Amino acid sequence: MQVLKFGGSSVANATNISRVLDIVSKAARKDRVALVCSAISGCTDTLLGLARTERGSAERAVMLESLKTRHGDIIRRLFTGVEREAVSSKIAALFDKLAVAPEDEMVTFGELFSTTIIAEKLRCEGFRTKWLDSRILVIKDNTTLTYNNISTAVALEPEVEVFVAPGFIASEYDGKVTTLGRGGSDFSAALYAAATKASRLEIWTDVPGIMTANPKQVPAARTIPEMPYQAALDMASHGAKVLYAPTVQPAMEAGIAIHILDTFEPENPGTVIKALPEAEVAEWMGVTSVDDTRQEESLLCLVSNGRINGESACARTVDCLKKAGIRTLSCSSDGTNVYASVRLAVAGEALNAIHREFFETAPATTVNLYIAGKGAVGSALVELINESSERIARRTGKVLRIAGIADSHGWTLFPSATGKGPVGDPQEATCTGIARPIVLSAPRGSIFVDVTDSETIYKEYEGLLREGLNIVSSNRRALAVPFVDYAAMQAAAQENGVFLRYETTVGSALPMLESIAAGANSSDEILSIEAVVSCTLNRILSEYTLTPCSFAQIVRKAQDEGLTESDPRIDLSGREALRKLLILAREAGVPLEEEEVEIEPVIGPEYAGLSLDEFYARLEADEPRFAALEAAADAAHQRQRFVASLEKDPEGPHGYRASIKVKNVDASHPAYRITGTENAIIIRSAYHPYPLLIQGAGEGARLAAASVLNDILR
Repeated sequence: MQVLKFGGSSVANATNISRVLDIVSKAARKDRVALVCSAISGCTDTLLGLARTERGSAERAVMLESLKTRHGDIIRRLFTGVEREAVSSKIAALFDKLAVAPEDEMVTFGELFSTTIIAEKLRCEGFRTKWLDSRILVIKDNTTLTYNNISTAVALEPEVEVFVAPGFIASEYDGKVTTLGRGGSDFSAALYAAATKASRLEIWTDVPGIMTANPKQVPAARTIPEMPYQAALDMASHGAKVLYAPTVQPAMEAGIAIHILDTFEPENPGTVIKALPEAEVAEWMGVTSVDDTRQEESLLCLVSNGRINGESACARTVDCLKKAGIRTLSCSSDGTNVYASVRLAVAGEALNAIHREFFETAPATTVNLYIAGKGAVGSALVELINESSERIARRTGKVLRIAGIADSHGWTLFPSATGKGPVGDPQEATCTGIARPIVLSAPRGSIFVDVTDSETIYKEYEGLLREGLNIVSSNRRALAVPFVDYAAMQAAAQENGVFLRYETTVGSALPMLESIAAGANSSDEILSIEAVVSCTLNRILSEYTLTPCSFAQIVRKAQDEGLTESDPRIDLSGREALRKLLILAREAGVPLEEEEVEIEPVIGPEYAGLSLDEFYARLEADEPRFAALEAAADAAHQRQRFVASLEKDPEGPHGYRASIKVKNVDASHPAYRITGTENAIIIRSAYHPYPLLIQGAGEGARLAAASVLNDILR
């Protein structure tokens, strides 16, 4: 007898069930099989929700219909003709029973649905199949009676090739239906294996065995080929979710090896848990964690396969965490394992630090990047990473891995080092929209890179930060939002030990925000900021000075070259400069809102509501006004510059006055000499007698991409 157990992701849909059937068919050619299955992925949570809703309510009806649809889709894809009708009838009867079942028994129906379908499919494939009712055979907390029931049921059916049994469900001694707890299907399989004296127990899941750490948190985690029962029990008891801890005891007592295998990569040998001689020199098996959300702490467990020098191991653990900038709250050893407690916000970083120290031969850290946006900057960033990844790894020890790229059609997620797609249970997702696929697949500490120009994506930032993902953004629309949203993002980053970086949102590759923040953080009072940060308007105004073309002709040329928005009125209205000024002010510690900024746009409201052709005709007709303004500046030996300003003013909002307008500047002003798409910022502060000038190129996809990459690496 062999016992094979498949989890919820392995039977989530018809395609996955077909994989299961292939694996079972191959096993059945060698020996009889007891097949134990979980409910389809997400079903148990839906049933728990169903039990909490009012009978007869619309909400309950929707939930029931959803479950019926999912199971109906599986049946339609696996069966045809009379076979489909027969299975559908059986499942419909189960749903009728579910509708009137006591609330505390509803959760047990998921496994009944899945195993009924699978048993019928095996029968249709020609296998002599018997469905076993775990509610009758498995008696909770009474292994002797359970083993007796199972062994008797199997002995009575000597001709059966494949027994199919629902996991997770059982009954109490008095006959009341109950469960073995979340993850209990593994335990069910171990009970069936011990009862039948099985030669082999296989736990089929969606990862290639037990790994040295949770791969969702530690990208460098690798599969452990074999380990003793006690080490497996220790890892399962302290957070390794791939195996339900109670599973180990029945198998260990019966001396049955447990094989942890991957349904989606069946040729992978996975992990074997078995009796092994005591290691002369203990080896480290893996590192796990259990979070205590009430205490805001995480307990990390470093598991070995034998006796260790606990004092030395603790010192090494504390030291590696210290090097990673993480304070250890406590550290102890029981002579086999090491237990370290850290703040919950840095648990992911702590796991990676310990894993690097004890399991990785190279000090390199894999940085998973999820890039939203395939425009000019996004494409340049991907190109830059591909060109320079080896050099970056040598210089910084960081291996940049593009784990996903999104465009307007959605995400393309790339396989991990295990050769599989993203890991994650849809029931775990706490974010929606563009963030949802990332939450499902990204290990904590990954970086979400926003190189879009979306005005709504900022709504996803806080959720991503709270899930432990870092954010690097070049999207000024996502930061020039109401201050309450801006503050919430910053708080989420700080509270969860991650970063939110957006240097490229103002000045492209110029370190404008870094310079302002450095002064503000050191209590150097900002007296004024003058910023020429609209590449488009600086190009238009500086070219207007040097060429005989009309203002309208220069604007049209800028649009043709892709320098303006699709509607140039957005640039001429000062909207882009406003966004940048808001970001600059907030970096200086001024909670500026857009309605607090005085804007004198280049063009007036009379240009609104016109078609583009009408707009350009009106702009051409207004040429005398533009020419007169330019002539006046020239006569005064000045030049026109579009300047965003923040100046100290006790009577202004938050003690500052903010404005955006065309200013005439003379040769003594730093902005006088900037031309084309250059940007410049002039910062005056209380501590420094001379203003700080930052000036340089402000336009170019590759420049912006280089700045984004700098934010990723610093």
